[in-house]
Amino acid sequence: MSRPALRQWLGGDRMVIEGDAAARAPGVGGKAASLGRLVEAGFDVPAFVVLPSGAAFDPAVLDRLGPGPFAVRSSGLAEDGVAHSHAGQYDTQLAVQRDDVAAAVAAIAGSGRGEGAAAYREARGLGADEAPAVIVQVMVAATVAGVAFSADPVSGRRDRIVVSAVAGLGDRLVAGEVDGSSWWIDRVTGAVCASTGNADLLSLAQRAVLVDLATRVEALAGCAQDIEWAFAGDRLHLLQARAITSALRDVPIADPGVAVFDNSNIVESYPGIVSPLTFSFAQYAYARVYMSFVALLGVRADRVAETRTVFENMLVRVDGRVYYNLGNWFRALALLPGYALNRGYMETMMGVGAPLPPAVAATIGGVPARGAARWREWARVAAVGFGLVRAGSRLPATARAFRTRLDRALAATTPERLATMAPTELAAEYRRIEGDLLDRWDAPIVNDFLCMIAFGASRKLLERWLGAEGLEIHNDLLIGQGDIVSARPPKLIRAMGRVAADDPATLAALAADDADALALGPIGAMLASYIVEFGDRCTEELKLESVTLDEDPRTLHAAVLAAAQAPGTAPPEPRDPLARLDRGLAGQPLRQLVVRPLLRWTRTRVRDRENLRYERTRLFGRARRVFLSIGHQFHAAGLIDAPRDVFLLTVDEVLGAIEGYAASANLAGIAAVRRDELARAGRLPDPPERILVHGPAYTAAGAVAPVAVADHAAERSGTGCSAGQALAVARVVRDPRGQRLAPGEILVARHTDPGWIALFASASAIVVERGSLLSHSAIVARELGIPCVVGLAGATDWIVDGEVIAVDGATGLVRRMAG
Repeated sequence: MSRPALRQWLGGDRMVIEGDAAARAPGVGGKAASLGRLVEAGFDVPAFVVLPSGAAFDPAVLDRLGPGPFAVRSSGLAEDGVAHSHAGQYDTQLAVQRDDVAAAVAAIAGSGRGEGAAAYREARGLGADEAPAVIVQVMVAATVAGVAFSADPVSGRRDRIVVSAVAGLGDRLVAGEVDGSSWWIDRVTGAVCASTGNADLLSLAQRAVLVDLATRVEALAGCAQDIEWAFAGDRLHLLQARAITSALRDVPIADPGVAVFDNSNIVESYPGIVSPLTFSFAQYAYARVYMSFVALLGVRADRVAETRTVFENMLVRVDGRVYYNLGNWFRALALLPGYALNRGYMETMMGVGAPLPPAVAATIGGVPARGAARWREWARVAAVGFGLVRAGSRLPATARAFRTRLDRALAATTPERLATMAPTELAAEYRRIEGDLLDRWDAPIVNDFLCMIAFGASRKLLERWLGAEGLEIHNDLLIGQGDIVSARPPKLIRAMGRVAADDPATLAALAADDADALALGPIGAMLASYIVEFGDRCTEELKLESVTLDEDPRTLHAAVLAAAQAPGTAPPEPRDPLARLDRGLAGQPLRQLVVRPLLRWTRTRVRDRENLRYERTRLFGRARRVFLSIGHQFHAAGLIDAPRDVFLLTVDEVLGAIEGYAASANLAGIAAVRRDELARAGRLPDPPERILVHGPAYTAAGAVAPVAVADHAAERSGTGCSAGQALAVARVVRDPRGQRLAPGEILVARHTDPGWIALFASASAIVVERGSLLSHSAIVARELGIPCVVGLAGATDWIVDGEVIAVDGATGLVRRMAG
């Protein structure tokens, strides 16, 4: 229990006030009164006594505080006020020894009459001040100290807490002699929005305690606070607090809205920073395609129209990265028949890694149907089921018609013709493709939906009936279909590598990226044919700003060179999964009757899913060419500073400038602002996979993923999706455009897309952080017979580049080999 507060005369004019008594005592000044209130409220303030203005010092008061050392501070009668803080106008002395306190008190008391303090008061129209009261306070042996602002005193934002710190005492930071390290922290989520200096000076726990301190002190004072603090080990001390007197913005109105942004699936298609043009194109495409899809499944046209904004906001962008707005995905899903019967099952089919927070789920609806409503819902489900069966039976014809329609739309204008078209012609070309294809994206979207159902159902049946062996059989049955288009590039690369291996001149040309020499050599025709067929396939191929192989074939040359240098290996020994299936289901003809047709159907759907996704690449490739041609025309007209600046604009800004509905004619200015914005976003650490947003979406900016904790475990498990084993050097690849894979190494990546296929040709195994059994990497790895593990969270942080690892593509086990 603390000692009672002391407020007593020591004789004559000798008076001291201790602790919380200062909260109500006259003549103690603003700083001491504030400290008294903080002590009274239970904050950990180092012990202190106050000598009121004009009071004489008696060394006996130090007996209340211990041996020292002490901090001796002023507490002017107008100091630390809401209007005028007087910060820096009075002296402070630190680490004062007991014998020197009397001299320090006299010096501090006299500082109120100094020239600096007088000038400060005169500039603000304040009268003369009395001598300040003096605080004598126990010094804290600080390991780290600094200031915390409960609002940003520079920007005036009240939704940001600013923490600055230095090692040891914080006096030099407060005096402005050193910059220290600083963090700008969202006061609601606790996320670090920005930081400078040594990020490790304060731990995550220490920052959280300081945010809580700033919030509580502000609540006590009733206004934004400038707080000095110090940690002595793990113990936080509050040294002083005063009002922030700089102009602050209005307090934001509390917003009850809540949303969830998640990129766990879409990051494979749109990794990293995404340009405004790509985002606006993808946002529009998603809206058009999925509105058509739910209509196909029986949702009435008026219901689709009513929820148009849901479809138009299925994607969001945070610090340049693309996320799913999960709430809107589920709102779209809730339109479908059957959602009200079993929401949990349909959420599972979507493959969401974690359930929606209750606050978000409550805004979606889809309350389980009861009574007669339940029967009506089942009737709608039956109607949709019949429609899906009919659509599935017609899918081969639908897919042929889709490809014919796509071929016709793309053949109508050649790439050479696009380069010579005028802006209005290019805009009309884009509108034509948009109308012909995006509104009629029937085959890919129906096949995707049926593939999801067939893949999940067949896998679940085999697991239930045959256990772990059933899962292996399921993987093996999806291998070697022979007509998956994504498997062709690595096979062609290996074929070119075999030819190049026998020709030293070709090897030299590949190493030098000599396109002219390669065109005349033995693989010249093969390279040209590859680029005609797969020129739009590149790393991050769905990002319109990505540079394609026909623009820059160097990654292709490197892949062919690696294939040429790879030792010859025998193809993987063929496995007979059907024989294993027959043995596993021997004597169970009914089960065989069910599972065999289902597996055949699944194989077809998986194959068509991957092949139809290639058609999407062709569409995006054409859009890229159209917009790049427009960029050249805009540059020629002086509207933008470089042709590729067109990617810094949105689709509406580009077409609006041509068709007349643009909100601004300053396209170069818009591009310059966006260029700076993307550069800043690129310097930020990667945001987390999932962001819980309280209030408007703009509050998600600056969210930071948790720092990976060092993991020295010898082995971890992901999802095995292509059987086989490999023991080799691991190569952690973050950008295939600038990194190479030596033949036989194991590729380790956060995610992959079709542009990574060139590396697949050299890999002995593949390990990917993201993805599922239906991911592109899993499908292609199965087709090529390469062991593959996906969904190994944190793999690129856990696995050390260059170390030897063992990969089991059947069980999903990855082991780091000691030494």
